[in-house]
Amino acid sequence: MHESDAGLLAPGRAGSPAEAATGDHAFLRAMLDAEAALTRARSATGLAPDRAGPAVTAAADAGRFDVRELALRARSGGNPVIPLVAALSAAVDEELRPFVHRGATSQDILDTAAMLMASRTLALVLDDLGLTADALERLAAGHRDSPMPGRTLTQHAVPTTFGLKAAGWRALVLDARDRLRAVRASLPVQLGGAAGTLAAFTADAGQAAGPRLVAAYARDLGLAEPSLPWHTLRTPVADLAGALAFTAGALGKTAADVLTLSRTELGELAEGSGGGSSAMPHKANPVRATLIAAAARRAPGQAATLYGSLTAEDERPAGAWHAEWEPLRDLLRLVGGAARDAAELTAGLQVFPAVMRSHLGLTGGLIVSERLAAVAAGRVGPARATEILTEAAVLAREEGRPLADVLASEPAFDGLDLAELTDPARYTGCAGLLTDRALERR
Repeated sequence: MHESDAGLLAPGRAGSPAEAATGDHAFLRAMLDAEAALTRARSATGLAPDRAGPAVTAAADAGRFDVRELALRARSGGNPVIPLVAALSAAVDEELRPFVHRGATSQDILDTAAMLMASRTLALVLDDLGLTADALERLAAGHRDSPMPGRTLTQHAVPTTFGLKAAGWRALVLDARDRLRAVRASLPVQLGGAAGTLAAFTADAGQAAGPRLVAAYARDLGLAEPSLPWHTLRTPVADLAGALAFTAGALGKTAADVLTLSRTELGELAEGSGGGSSAMPHKANPVRATLIAAAARRAPGQAATLYGSLTAEDERPAGAWHAEWEPLRDLLRLVGGAARDAAELTAGLQVFPAVMRSHLGLTGGLIVSERLAAVAAGRVGPARATEILTEAAVLAREEGRPLADVLASEPAFDGLDLAELTDPARYTGCAGLLTDRALERR
């Protein structure tokens, strides 16, 4: 017995809105919508009887077609449009059958259906990105002044704030949102006929009929009107791939930080409802972040396949176009699942400012050596200041003493409040102002 893909090995997209929007039935509906819209556009431009559009639209009911049967029959012609057209034509009154798919090629319908599916899926992804951005805005504002160690190359660098970190995550989410909005608005219909000349649409009505039909087709479906048929000019797919891969990476940045900061040894963050373990009852794993991280690792490979299909020969290609179908759907599903998980992750993220603050003291004041060097440079010059702080840092580490104690007898700091100068919470620079500026972006 045939089994559909229920997502058993894909928990990242299982149950997400994007999964339903990209399934076989959803793509079947998109192909039928493309076919029906083409006939309606023909009727609207005088290239088909007025009743042809409504008749084909009524027949284009996805519930009337067997997806598995179409998939098996697609093997003979290499794509599912061929058997679909035959089945759709059979469902229309005989006198109107000549207006089903008339003048179009299979790629016209499948490409248009792919753009419809992408547009519908991106609407759902954008909703989740909006929820994520809102949650991150609340986190950034609420922790504007919560100090924590800034880390570079895995080590403590200088202090920062969690508010600034969350504001950075939000900036990436908004960058992804803007790219997806732009690419969604540019997704075009495909209509060119056998070799991209629109010849079959103009044979009886003159050359002007072709462009008019493309414009009507685009309006009907709410997609963009392309300047040229793009059978082998795959800019729309490449742009979509790039925006989706960027989105996966942008969400992956947040996930990577959450995974690091929620380690047992750090405990600065925790998922609101972690996942369990089959062997260790005590664990509360950061599952949402893990699934996002997995999507971020897979997305570039799917995008690479779509970029590779830019090299498409002739006016319609053999293989390059066919190679796009599954990676495009997988990429939409990956990003859709990651966006769903990001919305859940950020809404429930637990932040532990006291733990962050305690970690600032792990180096005994060394985390603010940059500040002390700058202060000393004003008194003894930059070179001597660097020597003093380097030697003091070595001594502090070797003897396990606070940096302030080591520097207490150093003339370069006579009369200065070393307790204040070595307080990490007092050396977060412009973190608060930068957070405020980032949150001004809507």
